[in-house]
Parts: sequence; C-alpha cells; structure tokens
Amino acid sequence: MRIKIDPKSLSQTRWYECAIRFALGGVITLVAGLLAKRFGPAVGGLFLAFPAIFPASATLVEKHEKEKKAQQGLHGEERGRDAAALDAAGAAMGSIGLLIFAVTVWLLLPNHSAWAVLSGASVLWFVSSCCLWFLREHRHKVFGFEPNAKHVTRVSRS
Repeated sequence: MRIKIDPKSLSQTRWYECAIRFALGGVITLVAGLLAKRFGPAVGGLFLAFPAIFPASATLVEKHEKEKKAQQGLHGEERGRDAAALDAAGAAMGSIGLLIFAVTVWLLLPNHSAWAVLSGASVLWFVSSCCLWFLREHRHKVFGFEPNAKHVTRVSRS
C-alpha cells in the first residue's frame, strides 16, 4: 500500500460527517476533562490520548467503501469492514507513537527546556509511527512469512 493524497475524497465527505467527527471529538475531550478534574491530569491525559476522531472515522470509512461498491453494483460489506480494520490498525500504530511521545515528555520535561523536549518527543512519535508502519508493510520480509498466506500442512511420506 502506498501512502498518497487523494483530493477526490474531500468531495465525498458531507458536512454532517465533519460535524459528527467534531462532536465526538468534543465529547471525548469533555469526558477526559471531567476525568482529569476528578482523578488528576495523569488519568485525564490517558483518556485524551484516545484518538478523538477514530470512532466516527471508522464508521465513515466503512460507509464510504460500501457506497463505492454499491455504485458499481456490488456488495461492499466485507470491503467496508476491511477498510475500517485498516483504519483501526493505523490508529493503533499512531497511538503507540503517542505513548512514546507522552512517556518522553513525562520523563524529560521536569529537567529540560520545554521546546527541546516537545521537539524531540515529536520526532520520536513520527519516527516510531513510521517504523511501525514500515514493519507492518514489510512483515513478510522482516519476519519471514507471507501476509494473508493460508497455512499449508505438509505430510511427510517415509
């Protein structure tokens, strides 16, 4: 899979889909704020790290894939689920990068300048997320197995 920018996808997004994303992001931020007020900023920060757009994004990705297949006269349920699963995998990889960012800031910020720590943590987030993506894309070369390969049982005849 190649990473690319597709401006045509902007025309597929409806105004209400953006409103749903904005509203869900706001609700998640509100819940994180309430948790921070009740249990402290460390707990609130954990919940704020949850990708605020993901719940709406996954459902919209699935919906758009189904609609694309329906326009071609095909059933797109499986394709929609697969697209949402890929979106979830990307969110998980990005979340690991965010965890690395958060731990770096948490450990280094008390004793170092804020701009240096935030810059370094941002670089670590970017590099770790890219490395995870690279490993996922090239796992068959790195770990020695084919993606989506069915396991074949070989019977030895002696």
